[in-house]
Amino acid sequence: MTHGPMLTSAAMSTDVSLACECGKLRGTAFDVSPSAGTRVLCYCDDCQAFAHFLGRSGVLDERGGTDLFQMAPSKVRFTSGTETLGCVRLSEKGMHRWYCTECKTPLGNTAGAGLPFVGMIHSFMRHEPGERSRDEVLGRPLAHVNTKFATPGEPIPSPPLGTLRAVARTLRLLAGWWLTRSGSPSPFFDAATKAPRAVPRVLSTDERRALAPERARA
Repeated sequence: MTHGPMLTSAAMSTDVSLACECGKLRGTAFDVSPSAGTRVLCYCDDCQAFAHFLGRSGVLDERGGTDLFQMAPSKVRFTSGTETLGCVRLSEKGMHRWYCTECKTPLGNTAGAGLPFVGMIHSFMRHEPGERSRDEVLGRPLAHVNTKFATPGEPIPSPPLGTLRAVARTLRLLAGWWLTRSGSPSPFFDAATKAPRAVPRVLSTDERRALAPERARA
């Protein structure tokens, strides 16, 4: 469903269907638009390690990047399959990385209940044929970040000052989400206790090391 028919396509808000690969975990991301979040491609070792932990193809691009849309948690709702919700942390203080325990589809990344932020991963956001494309709904990526961790290849192009623009937008949005208390309700954390809705599995140092690319293990 599309809101605000008088808006241009670049500013139009859309409700995006969420579904894991097996279809058990489903939901909706509400009022999504390029101005409602920040889209980036992240090539960091941790995002690559998460994909390797899940053992799924198609999560990373050809250089090891993950397509993320950073948005307010209160705009995300799960409608079925919450019993399949899983969480892993690559270290004791690492981000909460969420996935479906049945099919290992990655869902998104959160820093904790106190930070009104979730980085939704492309594989959970459904853009069906005939509907508006991911670029139309979310906008093109503002930046390619942590590219020093990308797999070997040609330099990765990024818009001029893209990282600075992405950071500035994220900070501005975070400030607004703080003021409007958009971190709650969250599909990932209990509103009363602030506890994660799935007990995180914290990887040991050896487990985390085993997921690192060969160059990072040396």
